[in-house]
Amino acid sequence: MQATNILIRKRIIVLFMLAVVTFFLLLGRLIWVQFFMGEQLRKQAIENRMREVPVEAKRGSICDRNGNELVTSVSADSVFAIPSQIKNPTETAQKLAAVLEIDPDTIYKKLTKKTSFEWIKRKVDFKVAKQLKEMDLPGIGFVEESKRYYLKDNLAAHVLGFVGIDNQGLTGIEKTFDKELRGIPGRIVMEYDAIGREIPTALHKYYPPVPGHSLVLTLDETIQYFVERELDTIVDTFHPANAVIIVMDPKTGGILAMGNRPSYDPNHWPEYQQSTWDRNPAIWYNYEPGSTFKIITLAAALEENLFDPDAPFYDPGYIKVADRRIRCWKSGGHGSETFAEVVQNSCNPGFITVGLDIGIPTFYEYVEAFGFGHPTDIDLPGEARGIMIPEKKATNLNLATMSIGQSIAVTPIQLITAVSAVVNGGKLMKPMLVQKVIDKDGNIVKEFEPQVVRNVLSPETCDKAKKLLEDVVLKGTGVNAHVEGYRVGGKTGTAQVVGPSGGYVSGRYVSSFVGFAPVEDPQVVILVVVSEPKGGVYFGSQVAAPAFRNVMDDTLHYLGVPERKDLPKPKKPWFWWQENKEPEEVAVPDVENLPLDEAVKELRGKGLNFMARGQGSIVYGQVPEAGARVCEGTTVILNLKAGERTQSGQVTVPDLSGLTIKQAGTLLGSLELRMEPVGSGVARSQSPAAGKKVERGTVVRVEFAPPAAESP
Repeated sequence: MQATNILIRKRIIVLFMLAVVTFFLLLGRLIWVQFFMGEQLRKQAIENRMREVPVEAKRGSICDRNGNELVTSVSADSVFAIPSQIKNPTETAQKLAAVLEIDPDTIYKKLTKKTSFEWIKRKVDFKVAKQLKEMDLPGIGFVEESKRYYLKDNLAAHVLGFVGIDNQGLTGIEKTFDKELRGIPGRIVMEYDAIGREIPTALHKYYPPVPGHSLVLTLDETIQYFVERELDTIVDTFHPANAVIIVMDPKTGGILAMGNRPSYDPNHWPEYQQSTWDRNPAIWYNYEPGSTFKIITLAAALEENLFDPDAPFYDPGYIKVADRRIRCWKSGGHGSETFAEVVQNSCNPGFITVGLDIGIPTFYEYVEAFGFGHPTDIDLPGEARGIMIPEKKATNLNLATMSIGQSIAVTPIQLITAVSAVVNGGKLMKPMLVQKVIDKDGNIVKEFEPQVVRNVLSPETCDKAKKLLEDVVLKGTGVNAHVEGYRVGGKTGTAQVVGPSGGYVSGRYVSSFVGFAPVEDPQVVILVVVSEPKGGVYFGSQVAAPAFRNVMDDTLHYLGVPERKDLPKPKKPWFWWQENKEPEEVAVPDVENLPLDEAVKELRGKGLNFMARGQGSIVYGQVPEAGARVCEGTTVILNLKAGERTQSGQVTVPDLSGLTIKQAGTLLGSLELRMEPVGSGVARSQSPAAGKKVERGTVVRVEFAPPAAESP
């Protein structure tokens, strides 16, 4: 019995000790929670009851250099839902869908999610938001956000860029200066009860957003309009693959205007193909510059004292470098001329001779010094660096072709920056697009000064180069760029397009002109690049120079640059098929049913111009007709549409000599003629003979034989 009592006492003591330990553990936990974890748990409790609605900051404006607003932000309501407060998701979804023009099922899924907040639609129109507010739907709320608005539609679209739905810059200046423009978002904080209902008298806090800074660009709205106008004219006339015009202040590197075609409206950018808005050809397009690059060759030779304008030169129409003959663009060459006339005439053999005198190491030094092969670091995303043959791999043949703007690819922004250095005293300037960043009160936050990258040429060299380039406009290939009342200098360029797998693509060209004015004190440099113009006209002097002239004329008058009345007049415009003499009368050749390339050769051989109408590679009709007597330089209209054929039902059998079976079959098929091939190789004879009129469907017997070996 006594043993039992002792056992009970022991159990009571153990139980008491356990109770004491438990009490102190609970007391310790209480103290820990109350004094050490209290603040954290209080914050968590508040967070469980609070809902945050973000409030976007108003994005800063973008203005031109004169303060004209180009881009602004306007208020727009965004619609959101608190799913826990939606009493009838199906009915609510139907009502929202009818106004917002969204699929009801999409809205229903959002209204039934196990989340505390869901966007329904961001930045809706004012009328739509007003209609929804009048419905007073439970669980549906509105928050004011800012919507980007581009005031001038597609003006300078590739420069300005656009923003995404979350106010983030996606392209152009909007992306580069996103941090400065974006500002700091705010938020609205609301308290809800345990089942998600808003508490009317509970805690509500508003944290206001901080507006973004604004930008003042170097662009001039008026000059940009000049550029856009000429680009539209180029598109309407030549239907190019793309076109670029850049206007630069050579003294500061400031971009006064930059336009591209094709273009887009940043207000509706999703409606355009991605290839239209995600690449800015002015900084991205790599192309062989052709003769405009001869300015760089000329400047390097002048700086090295390797160019004597008065020295004689004879151009036989070609120059042999290594094992290759490089022809002059003018058939038969320019004959005897001085090196000053080499520049005026854009004579390929003359410039190649100059380039070979410079030598590979020195030539590459100048090419690098002018910035080719490296991005200019302009304040735009997506800039290309150009394409150059590594110096260690360059040969004299490479040097020869680079001297005339081949075997090297540049971007438009690189070329105009380099030419600006040639005319501004030799200073290579970094291209500028932004002058300053200002806050909402107009205070300057940051200012950008013109930046000299390096000195490339001496002022004396620049003066000589400017005078020689002025003569190009007064006496040479650039006469169509002359601006009445001003001294203008510049250089034309016509280069073939390089295909994806290398080699030049027949019939596809890049036409360009780069120039400056006034020569005595250049205020403006303008580059016009037109890629793959259509219609048969593709020389830089015909396609690009007139656009340059129009933009330069309007820009100089707009800037208040005084005219001069004592300036010499340029000679009458001429082209390689039209010398400075009285035009002779010639017979129009018969080019119907010929491939376009062959037809063009026939016409040029007679000193005639041409204009192609329609799309295609075969000439189905011509005006004037074959045999008509016209003056040299007359334009012959070539109809490329099948519907433009003569109505007689007859076609002219083309000359198939030298064509392969595939080429001959394709050509005859396009004329609705059938082919009976005999043998293999290239066409040696045919029946009916070339030039004979036959009915469509006639069988042409063509005999093919292996090509004869060429003599060395």
